[in-house]
Amino acid sequence: MAEKPKKPQKLRARLPRGLEDRGPAAIAATRRMVEKIREVYERYGFEPVETPAMEFTDALGKFLPDQDRPNEGVFSFQDDDEQWISLRYDLTAPLARYVAENFDSLPKPYRSYRAGYVYRNEKPGPGRFRQFMQFDADTVGSASPAADAEMCMMAADTMEALGIPRGSYVVKVNNRKVLDGVRDALGIADDGQWLTVMRAIDKLDRLGISGVQQLLGDGRKDESGDFTKGAGLKSEDIALVVGAIEQGAQLDARLRDSKIGQEGRDELDAISKLVSASGYGPDQIVIDPSVVRGLEYYTGPVYEVELTLETKDEKGRPVRFGSVGGGGRYDGLVSRFRGEPVPATGFSIGVSRLQAALTMLGKLDTRPDFGPVVVTVFDRDRVADYQKMVAQLRNANIRAELYLGNPKNMGNQLKYADRRNSPCVIIQGSDEKARGEIQIKDLIEGAKAAAAIASNQEWRETRPAQFSCAEGEIVAKVREVLARHDVKWN
Repeated sequence: MAEKPKKPQKLRARLPRGLEDRGPAAIAATRRMVEKIREVYERYGFEPVETPAMEFTDALGKFLPDQDRPNEGVFSFQDDDEQWISLRYDLTAPLARYVAENFDSLPKPYRSYRAGYVYRNEKPGPGRFRQFMQFDADTVGSASPAADAEMCMMAADTMEALGIPRGSYVVKVNNRKVLDGVRDALGIADDGQWLTVMRAIDKLDRLGISGVQQLLGDGRKDESGDFTKGAGLKSEDIALVVGAIEQGAQLDARLRDSKIGQEGRDELDAISKLVSASGYGPDQIVIDPSVVRGLEYYTGPVYEVELTLETKDEKGRPVRFGSVGGGGRYDGLVSRFRGEPVPATGFSIGVSRLQAALTMLGKLDTRPDFGPVVVTVFDRDRVADYQKMVAQLRNANIRAELYLGNPKNMGNQLKYADRRNSPCVIIQGSDEKARGEIQIKDLIEGAKAAAAIASNQEWRETRPAQFSCAEGEIVAKVREVLARHDVKWN
């Protein structure tokens, strides 16, 4: 007896962790949001540039020290020349490569913006994705504090353009040189110990001064009982760090003796005067000595944009979004390629994170766009007639489509139009054709009327929101329906 043929095994449709599919409503919301950001950036005189999603790994600076393989945090592969190539993990390193490669032909300072997805080969978690969108603006070729001040002002303007009111966000500014002055004063030579100090400072908002002091000392036990080892500083050194990061605190004499620390404070003072002169107050931009960003990158001023308002998640728990963007001065990135100093400063908005925050706060319209006007097929032998109607609507700049499924059942065609969120459908049977008419069914008005109709019989008798017009009036009458419901397509 012959064996039964084995059924072919179906491939299971699944998405890797840390990635997400996005539908029309989310895409439309992103498009509106990105357009508002772009308008602000262009108002500041920045021009667009695009770089590829892949770069040579050494251009991204992502080789492990003393090893001929990339950092595990980036997605990498070797091409047929055995060159390591990686997906970009931010938009700044590719810009540095682009500027270095085109240095002589670009105007200096070079002001550009770019938006795109970046990729992180890290363990995904809540709010942490392997692919997410950023929108950056950078000025390359200027060492002036005015370039840094401009980034802070542009960040504030962007938040307000996105509907975040003054007082609900803050742009915090610090300077890496101030932090380097702290390191000098403490005499810390070990990079690991200094990283522990920086991480402790970075937790000020969440843990308060007491928590930071514990992490600067022996360590801290959290509510779950987990112990985090501290930096092991002496009490007088802890006091120095706290004095450096607390607003209005007395500056330790050792900090005043640090040349690089004083340089950083002078730059912050210059930024503060510039933004103040331009009309930006402390409810928008503030100097905050506790801001810590990008130890590998930044060489001077650093900025962070934080949302200060709170909301509740779907379970009613309070949520504070914190940082949704940031940046700083990175004078060393382009210099890696040029072998000469090239000052640069930039700002990046985490579009994906900010969109999630704005959606939860109700600041972003996440309703799906209206779908096209659907021309139904009543008689399959007259598809050319229906296609002509579609062409008329499209030529009048009205989104329209011909129903391309099985036309046997008109009910299915109307259900399809409903699922497409269509504002109206066009119907023409043989009787309407003989009279030179069409039927227009207003689906938006029909949905409202349906809620008030008690029975199917009443529905059939009243036929709410459905009317006839001459074939030649199709464009004008459809426009009337669209205007009635303020239907606009982005």
